[in-house]
Order: sequence, then structure tokens, then C-alpha cells
Amino acid sequence: MDKIESRGENRTVTRRRDWKVSEAAARVLALPRAEARAVDAVLNCWAGRFARRNFPLLIREITLSGNLQHAVHVFRWMKNQDNYCARNDIYGMMIRLYAKHNQVDQARGLFFEMQEWRCKPDADIYNSLIHAHSRAGQWRWAINIMEDMLRAAIPPTRTTYNNVINACGAAGNWKKALELCKKMTENGVGPDLVTHNIVLSALKNGAQYSKAISYFEIMKGANVTPDTFTLNIIIHCLVKIGQCGEAIELFNSMRERRTKCPPDVVTYTSIMHSYCIYGQVENCKAIFDLMVAEGVKPNIVAYNSLLGAYASRGMHRKALAIFNLIKKNGLRPDIVSYTSLLNAYGRSAQPEKAREVFNKMKKNSCKPNKVSYNALIDAYGSAGMLKEAVGLLHEMEKDGIQPDVVSISTLLAACGRCRQITRIETILEAARSRGIDLNTVAYNSGIKSYFSFGDYEKALELYTSMRESNVKPDAVTYNILISGSSKLGKYTESLRFFEDMVDSKVSSTKEGKLSEAESTFSSMKNSGCFPDVLTYTTLIQAYNAGGGWKRAWDLFKEMEVNGIPPDAIICSSLMEAFNKGGEPERVLQLMEFMKKKSIPLNQKSYFEIIASCTMIRDWKTASEMIEYLDSSLSSISVGTLNHVLNFLGKCGKTENMMKLFYKMVTSCSTVGLSTYAVVLRNLLVVGKWRKYIEVLQWMEDSGVHPTLYMFQNVLPYIWRENGMDFAATMQEKINELPPS
Repeated sequence: MDKIESRGENRTVTRRRDWKVSEAAARVLALPRAEARAVDAVLNCWAGRFARRNFPLLIREITLSGNLQHAVHVFRWMKNQDNYCARNDIYGMMIRLYAKHNQVDQARGLFFEMQEWRCKPDADIYNSLIHAHSRAGQWRWAINIMEDMLRAAIPPTRTTYNNVINACGAAGNWKKALELCKKMTENGVGPDLVTHNIVLSALKNGAQYSKAISYFEIMKGANVTPDTFTLNIIIHCLVKIGQCGEAIELFNSMRERRTKCPPDVVTYTSIMHSYCIYGQVENCKAIFDLMVAEGVKPNIVAYNSLLGAYASRGMHRKALAIFNLIKKNGLRPDIVSYTSLLNAYGRSAQPEKAREVFNKMKKNSCKPNKVSYNALIDAYGSAGMLKEAVGLLHEMEKDGIQPDVVSISTLLAACGRCRQITRIETILEAARSRGIDLNTVAYNSGIKSYFSFGDYEKALELYTSMRESNVKPDAVTYNILISGSSKLGKYTESLRFFEDMVDSKVSSTKEGKLSEAESTFSSMKNSGCFPDVLTYTTLIQAYNAGGGWKRAWDLFKEMEVNGIPPDAIICSSLMEAFNKGGEPERVLQLMEFMKKKSIPLNQKSYFEIIASCTMIRDWKTASEMIEYLDSSLSSISVGTLNHVLNFLGKCGKTENMMKLFYKMVTSCSTVGLSTYAVVLRNLLVVGKWRKYIEVLQWMEDSGVHPTLYMFQNVLPYIWRENGMDFAATMQEKINELPPS
């Protein structure tokens, strides 16, 4: 209110100052509760309501705030005004706001309403509506709206196609996503990097990891430059199909060209996960430390990856330290954090501690899920506390969480460990009454538990039930049946199960071969035929293939106790088992043992020792090993030496790599194209193009002809640093090459 004094008549006149549009919007947004009456009361006092041009300005101010409830009431009030006229921009803003809040039905309702008011949707409104359905995963609606767009003679833009493809990809419909991408190209709307990333995400969500990698190769062939998001997807896919070495190599290349595709927290977390899969906990921690050192702030997923790595090995103290670090750094532990810590205690045979974590999780308003309950059931079952494990089944149901087949499998396995055959029937009945269909793993657990009691009939009955339920037995099933029958002296039945396995065309797995090797080894000892070093080596190699370094180590110690001297072959096999099991420190301990016992190092030993040095970053020992190689290079295969060169190059130890390469050039007459290719590739990764050219010259001097690509690969590096003389020389070399 403004007071204006009129001197002529000595009176004060009060005149209301009108609000600006922004002031009117601010008064509405300042209301503590978005109620129709309150919004109407404010806006009915606004003189600007009589100007029609103010309506789109007002709705823009409200929608920009992101406050949906206030916007809905303002829009309703607006439509009730006598001077209101429906407009495209007003509907467009409201549709986008509904889309932002994932209220797809309301956005679609406004879309149809605006057409009833004879407002013609434009490309932006169509794209907003398609984007809303894309975020909600309603890909069929998204496609239908795009078809409406075509019927309205509005050509879809690249944004339109990207939104529709994204809708298909989010729903896991990768085939439709690829089909739309092809259609997009045919219609003259070329895909961009965003399109390619959406297609890659669709393939990843659909578990089509190999197809994603193939698509990435097509992208490179089309000279599409990837970004960090692209490479993160490829790293994830490589890890999923077991190509962790390639994933780590791609990660290192991202670090080398940091200005173009810098690794982010997702990249580091994916690499941590790859190390975790192979049990390399120390490498997982090293990547975490590297992430922090390079200024990338870990998120809760990164912390959980490291926590899960420690938990998988039962390293409860380190797991607890990471859990406390999460809280110390201002993050709130989530369900994954608590479950991983719980699992760490379970795997270290501390079910009471696991229960404490479980109770603490509930106390801190973090509701346990099915995975949390199953982890606690496993903790009790592994410790032989079957009563407590079964009790959790009922506790789950009280909390409104239904047990699943994993819960049943865990309990069935616990019955065998706890030697309680009556409980097996109870658990199987509990599964039936709850409508839980057993899978292959559950049947295997039950059959194995029956065999542990020597109850062949019950085991056979459960196996018969498995076949009648159309659950396909796997190699583990047949290994349990064959081994269990043999132990009970039922050799005819054991042979019949073997024939069933052959008829079913079930391939023998590493676990099956390992069980067979263990059975043969035990039979030899029981029959008085004492195993020799060759027998021990064979079984250690079987454990190595199965990933059981602990059992391989126990067997090695048993051999020593029995007075059988180890040789270089068995030591190198044990080294390989240690490296596979993420125990590189033990490889170096075994190396010292071999020196003490005067056991000569063979080719495999050299490779495994240097590989372990790269894992723990012991470059001093690696350099010493390269010195040792000097006297025996001629006896080591070129393939092994190439592997060592590649290891050193990938780890950034270019000087050590070149040192070994020099020794090979001077000592070996068989240094060929493959060796040069390894060295050149690793030199180029670190940008040492002058050394690269020097190695090319050595190739020519030694009579090894470089390929066209070896010359072409170095040209971009030379041009970037203005090495025009070198570039001219390279171009001459390329011109001299015969046409391919």
C-alpha cells in the first residue's frame, strides 16, 4: 500500500500498487500449503489477472520453480478466468512439468485436452511427452506418440528418436532399440553420440554384452569419438563377459588421455568390481586409493564395492573400517553397506556379530531386504546354528518379506552341515506350502545333504522329483550323484548316473573334474599306493583350474610332510594358483623357498613371479627378475616373454619393458613381429613416439618388415608435436610398402 498526500485538499489517498508477474508468482510459492482457496485468494487480489498476456508469464515462473502442486492450482485458476485463452506454450510448460515429476498419465491427459481446445501440439510438446514416457519405461506409448507425430505431418527430430530408443532400452527391449536406430538412419536423421550411447545402454540393460562390444567396434569404424559414458558401458560389458584384462587396458587408456575421456567414479567402481570378481582384494583397494588420489570423490556405490570385496573374503575388520569410513565422510550407509558388513561377519564364522549388524540396520531405519535375510541365514547355517537359521524364515514373513529359493537352498545346505536329516523334510515342506519352486541349486543342496547322511533312497527320491518337475540337472548334480553313490558302495547306480549325464549331453565342469581327481587321489592312498610328485602336481593343477589356492597350498604342505621333494613344475603350478586366487605375496614367498631348496626357475615361474610383482607393484623385484632372465632368455619361449613385456607395458613400467626387450634383441634370434607389436603398442600408449620410430628402425635392420598400420598409428602423435621431418619419413616408408 502506498500513501499519497494531496496538498490541495489536505487528505491522504491510499492506492494499491500492482504486483509484477514475478511478485505474484513469489506470493503463490510462499504459501505454506498449496491449497486451491489459498492460491485463489492471492491471485484474485492481483490486478494483473485482467491482462491475458500475463498468464503464460505467470505459469512460466511457477513451472520454473519445479513446484507441481502450486502449478496445478495456478493452471486451474487460470482456466476459470473469463479472459483466459488456451495456448500451446502454456500446455507445453505444464506437460513438461508433469513429465519432470514422472506423472505420465496427467501429462498425456493434458496432451489430449489441448487438442480439444484446438491447440495444435508442436515438435517440442511431442518430444516432451515422448520423453515422459521414456523415463517411465512405457516404450509402446512412446512409439504410438511418435506415430501420431508423423500423422500430424511433424517430422521427428533426432531428439524424438533418441527419446523413443531410450524408452525401449530402459525397458530392456534392445531389439526394438536397434530397429528404431536403423529406421532413424533410413529417414535421413543421422545418429549422434547420444544415440549411440542410448543403444549401448539398451544392449547393456538387455544383457547383450558381446553385442554391445561389437556395436562399439562399428562406432569406431564410423569415426565416432566416444566419451566417458560410452567407455564406462564397454568396461561394464567386458567385465560381465570375463574379459577383465581388456577392461583394465581400456581403463588405463582413459587415464592416459584424461583430457578427452577422463575416468569418473563409475569407471573406477567398474574396475574395482572386476578385481573383486577374481578375488583380488588388494588390487581393488589400490584402485580405490588411486581414485581418491586423482581427485575423484567416491560415492556410496564405490565404497560398497570395496566393502563387498572384503566381505567376500571374510575380512571383517577391514570391512568394518570401510563401513565406518562411509559415515566419517558424510555418507549414509545403505542396505548394500549393511548387508555386505553382515556377510563379512558371516563368512568369518561370527553369526552373533552378523546379527548385531542386522539389528543395527533395523534400528537405523534401514529396512532389511531378502538379500539381507538370506545372508544372515547363511551366516547361521555355516556356523551350524540351524535352529536360528530356520527361525529367520518366520521372522522374514513377519516383516512382510517372502522367502525365496535362495533361502531354501541355504537352509538345505545347512542341514547337511548340521547333520539333521529330519529338518530337510521340514524345509522342503515349507517350500511347497509357500509355493516356492526349487531350482537346480536347491535340488543339488538337498541331494548332497541326503548323501551326507548316507540316505541313498531319499537322495534318489529327490532327484526323481527334480526330473518330474522338469528342472534340468547340471554337471554339479551328476557329480554329487556319482560321488555319493560311489562312497556308499553303489557302483552300478554310480555308473547309471554317469550314463544319464552322457545321454543328457551335460558337459563336465571344472568342479566335476576336480571331484574326480580328488576321488582318484584318495583311492590311491587308501589302497597303499603312495602318490609321487607327478600325482601331487596333477591334483594341484586341478585345484588351480577350480580356483582353490588354499587346497592347493594344503596339498603342497602335505607333500613336504610326506618327504616328497617338490620340483619346478609343481612350484610354478602353485604360483599360478596363488595369482589366480589374489595372493601374489605368496608367490614371492614361494620364490624364496625355491631359492633355498635350489629349485631352478622355469619359464612359467618367471612369468608368474613378474605377474605377481605387477599386482603388488613391487617393481624392484620385477627388475631383479628381469636381470635373472639375462642368463636364460634363450630357454624361455617368446610367448612367455611377450606376456611379460605386455604386463610391464600395461603397468606403465616402460623402462623395465624396454630393458627386457633389449635383452631379447641381443640374446634371442626369434624376436619376431608379435614381440615388436607388443612393444610398439605400449610405447604408443604412453606417447613415446620417438622411441617408437627407433624400434621401427630396429625391425627393418633385423629383417622384420613392419606392417602398414605400424607406420600409420604413429603419424597422429608426430603431427601433434610438429615433427614434420619424422612425418615425411614415415610417409615415405608407407609409400614404399607393397599394396595389400
